[in-house]
Amino acid sequence: MSQSVPPSAPGAARRVAVIGGGPGGLYAAALLARQGHAVDLWERGAPDDTFGFGVVLSDETLGGIERADTAVHAALAAEFVRWDDVDVVHRGRLLTSGGHGFAALGRRRLLEILHARCEALGVRLRFRAAAPDAWTLARTHDLVVAADGVHSATRESGAAHFRPTVTPGRCRYVWLAADFAFDAFRFEIAETEHGIMQLHAYPYAADSSTAIVEMREEVWRAAGLDLCDEEESAARCAKIFAEALRGRPLRGNRSAWTRFRTVVNERWSHGNVVLLGDAAHTAHFSIGSGTKLAVEDALALAEAVAAHPGIPEALAAYEAARRPAVASTQRAAAASMRWFEELAGYVGQPARQFAFNLLTRSRRVTHENLRLRDPRFTRAVEADFGCPQEGPDGPVTPPMFTSFTLRGLTLRNRVVVSPMDMYSAVDGVPGDFHLVHLGGRALGGAGLVMTEMVCVSPEGRITPGCAGLWTAEQAAAWKRIADFVHTSAPGTALGLQLGHSGRKGSTRLMWEGMDEPLPDGNWPLVAASALPYEPGVSAVPRALDAAGLATVRSDFAAAATRAADCGFDLLELHCAHGYLLSGFLSPLTNQREDAYGGSLENRLRFPLEVFDAVREVWPGDRPMTVRLSATDWAPGGTTPEEAGAIAAAFAAHGADAVDVSTGQVVADEAPEYGRSYQTPYADRIRNALGVPVIAVGAISSWDDVNSLLLAGRADLCALGRPHLYDPHWTLHAAAEQGYAGPGAPWPAPYRAGSRKPPTGKG
Repeated sequence: MSQSVPPSAPGAARRVAVIGGGPGGLYAAALLARQGHAVDLWERGAPDDTFGFGVVLSDETLGGIERADTAVHAALAAEFVRWDDVDVVHRGRLLTSGGHGFAALGRRRLLEILHARCEALGVRLRFRAAAPDAWTLARTHDLVVAADGVHSATRESGAAHFRPTVTPGRCRYVWLAADFAFDAFRFEIAETEHGIMQLHAYPYAADSSTAIVEMREEVWRAAGLDLCDEEESAARCAKIFAEALRGRPLRGNRSAWTRFRTVVNERWSHGNVVLLGDAAHTAHFSIGSGTKLAVEDALALAEAVAAHPGIPEALAAYEAARRPAVASTQRAAAASMRWFEELAGYVGQPARQFAFNLLTRSRRVTHENLRLRDPRFTRAVEADFGCPQEGPDGPVTPPMFTSFTLRGLTLRNRVVVSPMDMYSAVDGVPGDFHLVHLGGRALGGAGLVMTEMVCVSPEGRITPGCAGLWTAEQAAAWKRIADFVHTSAPGTALGLQLGHSGRKGSTRLMWEGMDEPLPDGNWPLVAASALPYEPGVSAVPRALDAAGLATVRSDFAAAATRAADCGFDLLELHCAHGYLLSGFLSPLTNQREDAYGGSLENRLRFPLEVFDAVREVWPGDRPMTVRLSATDWAPGGTTPEEAGAIAAAFAAHGADAVDVSTGQVVADEAPEYGRSYQTPYADRIRNALGVPVIAVGAISSWDDVNSLLLAGRADLCALGRPHLYDPHWTLHAAAEQGYAGPGAPWPAPYRAGSRKPPTGKG
């Protein structure tokens, strides 16, 4: 499709076409008309046609509306119903958290306000009229705004350029309404014979509330709701949530059961055509309104058009301004949506913990944030968790500084220095660098400090700089480090991560070329199957035969025996990240046809044999953990269900905790990076199996740690990069929270530095 944008002098009135008469399209039309542009809007429905009932807008969005157009803001302000509370009903128990601040109004009333504003500003509104094709409009208009919704025809016709991805969720939901106003934003769970169902309800007028009913697809079908029409669905849902509704009915508005679709586009504009609102992006309703995003898009688009003389520059500025905020919202929405999809795994939690977990599900509300909103509720959650308080008005111990016991080892706090390869050993021998690196972080206050992956044989190294534990010299060097930690940082536990590189070995040091083969001096590789890590780049490994399997088992057991003699407090078996044992677990890397390949039971066989061999020689009072990749981030890889089964198998063989990581199994992975992006996998395993878990993955703040612990998503939190940035991260986290208790004692020589030094006068 070719486009020529009609010339328009800077500051001149432009011809603008808007496709779609939802709130986003209407508000964009009003704002652009207010700037003096000639705006035509097409809406195929009637003026009062709408889906859903209420719309929730944040104070941030309302502030933007007020700055952009006081007339619209005043009209909205006169209509809003406001409330502060969130009610969570868990197994008949009502828990309320306040201080949240919501504002809502009816969707029809919102449309009426925007219709009136558009008409006052001269926008030509065409209802019951299908818009001409966007690319046709683009030849006669300076700007075409495609606000044509989640099923956008503009997006689909321009898919080669916009490059959309539409991902359906795992739940079915329906928008209904009740003819009375709830007192709060209400979340209620129904545990039915068919499975878990949930109600999201909130007031939008003095006598009306939105009621969204949601459940997993399989629950929806088992309950027979797939066979119900709109009236039957409303009646069934009203019966299920009769107590919440006080026996009153629910009604629909062309209400059909559907699955939420997450829309992402690589580009939002093409020539002078731009996507806005649901056409460009969607975010699950459980964190707020898609209307909110669309209105914010309209504000940003109008601002960009006013600030730039050319349409291409304006659209580029609009996208640059909005993308970070939208991406952040979509990450939060994805976390929230997944939480509700996995709701069955949480209903067994204690009531207050469940409520806290629900409130913090998207990671936008955190422990510290909730303390400001509702200190009384938060203190009750802390008390249930076991956070002691010094006197009735004294400070409360932060969750991260409570102790945790694994077998015979009690950790003084919940912070773990994550294993991080340093690539600084010589012939596998850790030197002064390792002493300073691990010793410094032990002095920094963490409850548990983990070594890098320590290799069980020369052939098991990743690089020539990897540390090992296959010789007496290496063992002596590790004992020196363990002795230093136990003597100079008493109370800090030191853990050893034991592993074998498998097909990812014989590579350069990370900073010389990660995963790139050595230019010379290579050693032969072994793996579950003869598959190179990077085809055409990496060496092809030899598939282990019976003799090779026996040798590897013996190497692990021998290294574990040396580790026990060195004085390590905990041993972790590395079965993640595509290294040897991980390679047996993943169907992408294990294509064996013998007893060690094929079914999950077979793929587990060798890693469990190694675990058993290590557990047999590892002292019985010392804990042993296992690190897993809970997803391969690639089609055909380990599923969440398989990850749970793998974790359960190791727990049954005596693993005291599961260190839940993800990925790095295949080179063509596509991870969904973001804050705490791996923690949902730890969360799922912990709450499904009841086994302690260590959460990892872009956990960067002490507030994140406290939030994850209180919500019951993790028992320990491992942080890597924050401890590279600040070896005393844990002590500084204690100081910033005003904590000076036994969970984070400052070493005697460092006590003078326990207060942050002043940075300037005044």
